[in-house]
Amino acid sequence: MAEDCGNHEEEKRRQLYHRLFAGFLILVAAVLLTVLIIWLALRPTKPAFRLEDASLLELNLTFTPSTASPILSAVFQVTLSSRNHNDRVGVYYDRLDAFLLYDAQRVSVATSLPAGYQGHGDVTVWSMYLSGGGILLAPYIADSLSQGERAGFILFHLRVDGRLRWKVGSWISSHYHLRVSCPALFAVDGDAGFRFQRNTECSVDI
Repeated sequence: MAEDCGNHEEEKRRQLYHRLFAGFLILVAAVLLTVLIIWLALRPTKPAFRLEDASLLELNLTFTPSTASPILSAVFQVTLSSRNHNDRVGVYYDRLDAFLLYDAQRVSVATSLPAGYQGHGDVTVWSMYLSGGGILLAPYIADSLSQGERAGFILFHLRVDGRLRWKVGSWISSHYHLRVSCPALFAVDGDAGFRFQRNTECSVDI
């Protein structure tokens, strides 16, 4: 008889644990569903990046017998902006690295941009110097760059690689990979040398 009572109490405890665990799962599912509904309702749009201005301060391409590849030295000054078009979603920029490419090859070292929070409708502007010294170029890329100099038109691309998080109310998302690409066209302007032609919209991938 006492053994039956003990088994009965054990069964009641198991049922209580099962109910508590089931209640916990239901609560977690409800919270996740609420977050998902809010996320879908406020589905954030990507930040809009724009290359506002750029200056080509130095561009030296050297061909030397001692190296198999031509050597490039370059210095740029760049102004980049980002606008958050979301009405209810903020953006945390946790890491942003900017660098310049010519024909898929880096022509500057990566420069870290200040991290920070971008509120609803806010605009963030970064101004930076990007430089590269003693960069070995593939011969075909050096030939293309030389042809561009002679023709008076050179197209570079500003790239930004980083991580961001979305903020909705008190909820903050996990990290997302941010990739930005901005065309930067320079053309000869008389004795002034190469000048940036116009501000351009950037492609953004998240």
